[in-house]
Amino acid sequence: MKIQGKMFIWLSVFVLAMAIVYGVWSKEPAGTTALFLAFGLCIMIGYYLAFTARRVDASAQDDKEADVADEAGEVGFFSPHSWQPLSLAVGGALAFMSIAIGWWLLYFSAPLLLIGLWGWVFEYYRGENQTQ
Repeated sequence: MKIQGKMFIWLSVFVLAMAIVYGVWSKEPAGTTALFLAFGLCIMIGYYLAFTARRVDASAQDDKEADVADEAGEVGFFSPHSWQPLSLAVGGALAFMSIAIGWWLLYFSAPLLLIGLWGWVFEYYRGENQTQ
């Protein structure tokens, strides 16, 4: 994780330099603001990864003498299947379409969003994937 943290911090330095150059050169506020926001996102992610790397054990990618087999094993837990992202995607698409079509469409998207969010949060509390 140390490598990723350093990469994002250096990326944020580059984006900050480009934001300053772009802002001075173009005098266009929308693109300049977007670049400064991208700098903020990169620095937040880089700080989080660097901060987390100090609290966890060093992984094989941080060791220059490591082999590929050193990182073998279980990576983490991944959900086998879930229908909830589909409900959230359809609800989110309808919600964003309501901006262009009409706000009445939110009445149809809100239940889909709530059902999808509720199901995603509680999918491991019931059914075949229930955890003990």
